[in-house]
Amino acid sequence: MRVSNFCFLLLQFSLFFGFHTPALAAKQSYIVYLGAHSHGPNPTLADLDRAENYHHEFLGSIIGSRDEARELISSSYRRHINGFAADLEEEHAQQLANHPEVVSVFLNKPTKKLTTGAWNFLGLEKDNVIPSNSTWERARFGEDVIIGGIDSGIWPESESFSDEEMGPIPSKWRGACQNDDHYGVECNRKLIGIRHYNKGLISSATKRNPAFDILPKLKTGRDLDGHGTHTLSAAAGNFVQYVGAFCNHRYGTAKGGSPRARVASYKVCWYSEDDHNAAHGNDCTEQDTIEAFDDAIHDGVDIITVSLGYDKIADFLSDGVVIGAFHATMNGVLTVAAAGNGGPEPQTINNMAPWMLTVGASTMDREFAGYVTLGNNKRLRVLLEFLLKDDKSTKGASLSIDMPRKSYPLISGEDARIANATDKDARSCKPGTLDRKKVQGRILVCLHEEKGYEAAKTGAVAMITGASGTFSASYGFLPVTKLKIKDFEAVLDYIKSTKDAKAFMTDAQTEFAIEPSPAVASFSSRGPNRIDPSIIKPDVIAPGVNIVAAFTSERGPTGYARDNRRFAFTAMDGTSMSTPIVAGIAGLIKTVHPDWSPAAIKSAIMTTARATDANNKPISEFNGKEATAFAYGSGHVDPNSALDPGLVYDLTLDDYLGYLCNRGYKEDFVKKFVVDPAKHPCPKSFELANFNYPSIAIPELAGSVTVTRKLKNVGTPGTYKAQVKEIPGISTDVEPSSLTFTHVNEEKTFKITFTLAQNAKPNATNDYVFGELIWSDGTHRVRSPIALKQKSK
Repeated sequence: MRVSNFCFLLLQFSLFFGFHTPALAAKQSYIVYLGAHSHGPNPTLADLDRAENYHHEFLGSIIGSRDEARELISSSYRRHINGFAADLEEEHAQQLANHPEVVSVFLNKPTKKLTTGAWNFLGLEKDNVIPSNSTWERARFGEDVIIGGIDSGIWPESESFSDEEMGPIPSKWRGACQNDDHYGVECNRKLIGIRHYNKGLISSATKRNPAFDILPKLKTGRDLDGHGTHTLSAAAGNFVQYVGAFCNHRYGTAKGGSPRARVASYKVCWYSEDDHNAAHGNDCTEQDTIEAFDDAIHDGVDIITVSLGYDKIADFLSDGVVIGAFHATMNGVLTVAAAGNGGPEPQTINNMAPWMLTVGASTMDREFAGYVTLGNNKRLRVLLEFLLKDDKSTKGASLSIDMPRKSYPLISGEDARIANATDKDARSCKPGTLDRKKVQGRILVCLHEEKGYEAAKTGAVAMITGASGTFSASYGFLPVTKLKIKDFEAVLDYIKSTKDAKAFMTDAQTEFAIEPSPAVASFSSRGPNRIDPSIIKPDVIAPGVNIVAAFTSERGPTGYARDNRRFAFTAMDGTSMSTPIVAGIAGLIKTVHPDWSPAAIKSAIMTTARATDANNKPISEFNGKEATAFAYGSGHVDPNSALDPGLVYDLTLDDYLGYLCNRGYKEDFVKKFVVDPAKHPCPKSFELANFNYPSIAIPELAGSVTVTRKLKNVGTPGTYKAQVKEIPGISTDVEPSSLTFTHVNEEKTFKITFTLAQNAKPNATNDYVFGELIWSDGTHRVRSPIALKQKSK
């Protein structure tokens, strides 16, 4: 479910940021991050108790009482992540931030969720048939890989989580099926783990309302919102036949990216309701998210998919999702994270750390469409009843299949307003602005209103709405067709031009071969990276518009409590949806290459991604303009190529620690992240530009800059030759220009030098220019995007 750009402002507290002491001290919830534990990856119960006791003693030494510290600490991270969440006065938070044992202290911020056809579009199947040479077949459908989802829980009874044809649970699994007294949840051989976390939510809620009642709904791993069920089924849902996006309209087999993988749910998000009982599901806290990561690592997951994030951070290690992903990487677990839904504005990217695989959203070649014909033309109406198009019909996005079968009078929200409503509010059909006598029996025309609750309440038979950005459909309380703004305005002009305005609307239909595809979704967050512009983000894009996957049976498709319909599968938009698709692809790679590091899996997905669409033209933005690497990263995922990338850019623990050292973290800090700090000193020479990332960015190019990278052979022996796409105003030189590999895991280093042309001047906008580096042996194509910006004089 797509959520608008984050609205919470981060108050950053760490060793690198000062504190402002208010006149009146008040306790707030903070995360105190201490790095990694010294007890190693397999702690005993005694180790866990010792870690928790240390947290009590440590905080007690600051506030003067161990007993009080025990009361103030609401979460103690004991397994892999070392730290705790506690209610602190700002004075004590400042003392902790200045303590040499502390990495960072930051407010326990709320995070937001960043919310099938996709697999056909990605080439894993054709017309719902899986060919024998499909990557799915080669990867055994992700068999026995374990994918963990950190989200709003799971609906265990969904057919997507059936354990039909699943073998025994992998012996490495150490997780739990955390039941509850009210709803009850059951695991099986497919859904092997369920946990829920509410300490952060309860702490936050009781501060706002001391009389806050901890309801049974806050004690369950069951998904009462739908977001978590949707994302985890997109990543690894089992095969479910005869599934469609429309009620009673079934047309295909639903499945996740790794349909034979096991899944585990870690619930950290709890839905809330507004005045209209609409579920927002935004009550997710960093406190609970860190604890979920800590458990997921311990339980034995291979891949974590997390469609949560926060975009107002100024430092990697003051963000709960980023911290959790760092510890996951150190323990061999890849985290696939959502880029966010703040687009198309630049620098809106979330989850910017280099140890995360950050995913943006694209469209695909399928749309759910409905048609609107203006005027009472009988011939057109008959043609449209047979789903035939006419020059006088206007295409819109729709998920409605119960459209009126005749023309109805049209009325705009503005014309239907009550006397004391403003034109602006009525135009959007806001609550309390419409006159039922004017609306009843008509098709209501509303701007930016997708659900249609007010339209249905005031007696409309259907609704036409208009929206800018990516063309996508949504569910409504009554038949709804969404038009692009220019078409929507044409409807308004038509209403003004006649006293007898009428329209005919068709049922939704599924259309294919949509062009261009893929294109970058308008809402998908864009780079450049605000924290470290030398790391291009997002890393890749994947389908994230009208993704059909499983849903909760607790709520209707509109998300409103008063929506009594129940759909087993729904269509949703967002980077929340594209992220689990990539997690499913990562699961396939992990099945075939179980010994690959998270960085190697990530590199395989990035370097095989395509920067061209289905017609071999450059990927475009939602508005038709050519997109850049700050919109699509390395490109659109290509799972059939990712399984055999040829070469990868690998990274080790020391590489990440060296990166942190160069980012300004002192060696004493970096040592807190490892069990044996003596073996991992900060390197004496380390250039951020030489960090072995699969993409290349130089945000301040002056004169000439040389970048070093290392490639590892993971395929057959062969010789790869380098090719660089011409970059305006910049010359490039790759040395050596060919690399010969004779055996698997052989590594070779190359350098690429970028030189500004003589007397080069910054481009008119002083903006980035883009290119690409490709290594190819004739079979494999290992591509890295390049982003360069001339240093300002």
